[in-house]
Amino acid sequence: MNNPVINVELPGIKLFKRGKVRDVFDLGDKLLIVATDRISCFDSVLPTPIPDKGKILNQLSLFWFNYTKNIIDNHVVTADIRKYPSELQKYSDILDKRSVIGKKAKLIDIECIVRGYISGSAWAEYQEKGSVSGIKLPKGLQESSRLPEPIFTPSTKAAHGHDINITEAEMRKIVGDKTTDILKIATLDVYKAACRHAESRGIMIADTKFEFGELDGKVILIDEILTPDSSRFWPKDSYKEGGSQVSYDKQFARDYLLSIKWDKNPPAPPLTPEVIEKTRAKYMEAYKKLTGKEL
Repeated sequence: MNNPVINVELPGIKLFKRGKVRDVFDLGDKLLIVATDRISCFDSVLPTPIPDKGKILNQLSLFWFNYTKNIIDNHVVTADIRKYPSELQKYSDILDKRSVIGKKAKLIDIECIVRGYISGSAWAEYQEKGSVSGIKLPKGLQESSRLPEPIFTPSTKAAHGHDINITEAEMRKIVGDKTTDILKIATLDVYKAACRHAESRGIMIADTKFEFGELDGKVILIDEILTPDSSRFWPKDSYKEGGSQVSYDKQFARDYLLSIKWDKNPPAPPLTPEVIEKTRAKYMEAYKKLTGKEL
């Protein structure tokens, strides 16, 4: 197990922004995106990182970007360190496997969430209203039930604090009909294609979220896709509706935080060594199952 990378410092390279998990550097018309080992739960960055998590996220995103590039274009320019600009070569030890050079697109401030199963906040909303994000759902669903069809449930993208779930109609007011239609179709198409592959590898993707940007008048996929940070991954062989599921994603860390009665307000408490180790193992197992490769 390698030492965790918490904050990335690249003297001489301009920092563009630090996200919850990624440190992004400005390369002019492109961005260098570095996935750290920070972990965020309930919109707060935890003080304890997960070793190798950034490498797993980056490599898994690259796998999916390549897998779905025929559905929609994405921001990837290269993740091959040998093709990076000369000024980055001296940082190859830290950048290898955990970074990508991406096109600089204008962010569309909507989180595009798709749900194939009912879980988490959607399950809570369904119990209260019988609907999710304004979409009426059949009566009698149980926790973790498969939905008749995947549903598109967008949210606003908050720079700080919690994202806010919105209806598709509210999204249309924010970004317009044309952009909404493009994002919704791409979100559902990418999700369905990914589900077919994942299920062939023994993993069910209960839900996931995507981010998109605009470049030269075209919408492209950006950031990360279909990772344990942005998705709920469930083992197919243990799935049983009617309760919460065993999970390959950061739900294990979330469950620990709930068990110690954290109120979800910062500062977040640290994870125990056992939770860190088990979370890392779950991320690693998901990567191996989905890609068929060792990291």
